[in-house]
Amino acid sequence: MNRDEARKKAQELVSKMTLEEKASQLKYDAPAIKRLGVPAYNWWNEGLHGVARAGQATVFPQAIGMAATFDRDCVAEMADIVATEGRAKYNAYSSEEDRDIYKGLTFWSPNVNIFRDPRWGRGHETYGEDPYLTKELGVAFVKALQGNGETMKAAACAKHFAVHSGPEAIRHEFDAKASAKDMEETYLPAFESLVEEADVEAVMGAYNRTNGEPCCGSPALQKKLRDDWKFQGHFVSDCWAIRDFHEHHMVTNTAYESAALAINNGCDLNCGNTYLHIMKAYEKGLVTEERITESAVRLFTTRYLLGLFDGSEYDDISYMEVESAEHLAAAEKAAAKSFVLLKNNGILPLKKENIKTIGIVGPNADSRKALIGNYHGTASRYITIQEGIQDYVGEDVRILSSVGSELFRDRTEPLAFSRDRLAEAKIVAENSDVVILCVGLDETLEGEEGDTGNSYASGDKESLKLPQSQIDLMEAMAGSGKPVVLCLMAGSDIDMSYAAEKFDAVMVLWYPGSQGGKAAAKILFGENSPSGKLPVTFYESLEELPEFTDYSMKGRTYRYMEGKAQFPFGYGLTYSNVKVENAEVRQCGRQITVEAEVYNKGNADTEEVVQVYVKNLDSKNAIPNPALGGFQRIFVKAGERRKVMVPVWEKAFTVVDENGKRVEDGRKYEIFAGCSQPDERSIELTGTAPVKIIWEKED
Repeated sequence: MNRDEARKKAQELVSKMTLEEKASQLKYDAPAIKRLGVPAYNWWNEGLHGVARAGQATVFPQAIGMAATFDRDCVAEMADIVATEGRAKYNAYSSEEDRDIYKGLTFWSPNVNIFRDPRWGRGHETYGEDPYLTKELGVAFVKALQGNGETMKAAACAKHFAVHSGPEAIRHEFDAKASAKDMEETYLPAFESLVEEADVEAVMGAYNRTNGEPCCGSPALQKKLRDDWKFQGHFVSDCWAIRDFHEHHMVTNTAYESAALAINNGCDLNCGNTYLHIMKAYEKGLVTEERITESAVRLFTTRYLLGLFDGSEYDDISYMEVESAEHLAAAEKAAAKSFVLLKNNGILPLKKENIKTIGIVGPNADSRKALIGNYHGTASRYITIQEGIQDYVGEDVRILSSVGSELFRDRTEPLAFSRDRLAEAKIVAENSDVVILCVGLDETLEGEEGDTGNSYASGDKESLKLPQSQIDLMEAMAGSGKPVVLCLMAGSDIDMSYAAEKFDAVMVLWYPGSQGGKAAAKILFGENSPSGKLPVTFYESLEELPEFTDYSMKGRTYRYMEGKAQFPFGYGLTYSNVKVENAEVRQCGRQITVEAEVYNKGNADTEEVVQVYVKNLDSKNAIPNPALGGFQRIFVKAGERRKVMVPVWEKAFTVVDENGKRVEDGRKYEIFAGCSQPDERSIELTGTAPVKIIWEKED
């Protein structure tokens, strides 16, 4: 069913409703209208990295880990599985007349905000700091989730529109001020692409104001969305964001005025309860019946597109699809692709036959919480890093373990002295041939305001350093004299300077999902080669960054940073040595493609990510550093040479002026093709420079 047909059906159904009935449908927990055969529907569902908060489901790596795959197909496979399991659950629940929260087909994912500052606690819900990577993975997610059937498989939602990335503590009253240039260049491209390329069904407004206007009641943002980009779907508020209009932003005085401001500026659906006051706003002449009708029509259009009234080809998806063997294998594969190897002095991969005893140490080694990130489902089995290694080595290798420290407190037992597990960790190291040290954070330390246990920072980080308890543990392991492989489980930039100096290998596992331990063991022992790339910059310190509340991009992310990264965006080692040896630029009309010759001169088969960066040499409005304009994940056997075609984003050859106008300005470009950024630090770390081409664009 196309949108025009669905809208006609929606108009016909809504025309039979009273005004009160129409208004009742604009809340996330829409009640049944029995006289018209309309069942209740709860719009609120989550599917960021697997169906969330609805019981058993396949738990994939957190979004930031999916971003580290640099793999559109991998993200699409995950999103398709979310839709399949979502349908399986919806079919089963609705047959029981269970229409509760988290049981519908409207998933409030993906989060395509830009992770512009490493302090932001919710950054691990995003695809990182780069607009192009974010939009490519976001488009892949939306297209796969929504499907290409006769009816929509599930409905995606681009959130949080717009310019939202902390601080969490003040998000309800904060005004994010962004220049017209930064809006067009950084904050809006992913949303624009999800609307124009992927036809995303819903957009969610953010809590904050943007340039003075609350995002869920913003004329400027609605103009961009509906007039400029021709968005046809429905707009939903973040949860209880409309209440913030009068309670925190102070742009209105009453709940009914807030309801009027939101609906009159295109907010069709209220996650919250302020739209209970819509009728009062109508009675006071602040809202017209036409406006209420239009929002109801948009919402029922979505329900018709999903086949919720006329049936769908997905109605037969069985509950047995939930966490099937095939889906679990996909989650394991995604985890393996997401791991980023930062350092390896040759200790990895470990050789099982040379090891008698492995010491597994650290608060995240046997932690389920460190597998899942936030907005997660419930797995029937979680394979922690410790369990994954135990399963992998079996009876052949002895495993000793110690938690070593609490995640952030100074002791693991309330009645014990501080550092009560440090001696045990030292003993484990002393008796082991190699130590796997698992440190980091989990969703109790970084995440959304109100969801974390770290309430002093509302889920944001105050430092890039690990908690002191874990620093003490790292120092103890460094002093053990044993080889140490550090595995970092976190969703953001953590200071790894000490680890990189003291330990034999350092690998970022992110929050790798329920199969994370299984995937990690296979990588550690060389069954697979790591191949993930950093979707965010690891900075040396926060001192080089502007204030957290400053939304200007100057000095932020790899595109604008002036210093040297600790570990750069796009960086990640493999167990082999892959390089781009030759590259040519081809132009066919508007489409620019880089043909790269890739050579695996090492001894291991591996996947690798070919990356293309573009720098405008002519325009004063150009981004200061080369920016990602294309990428392609490939598999290369040891000793193999192969060619790969990498299409380059058309917007990589445009600039944005101070008025926010995107234009073509200049013809001369530097184009780099390699397996990393072309910056000095990446070259230093990899020992390889990307191929550089000076290229003039044809008219």
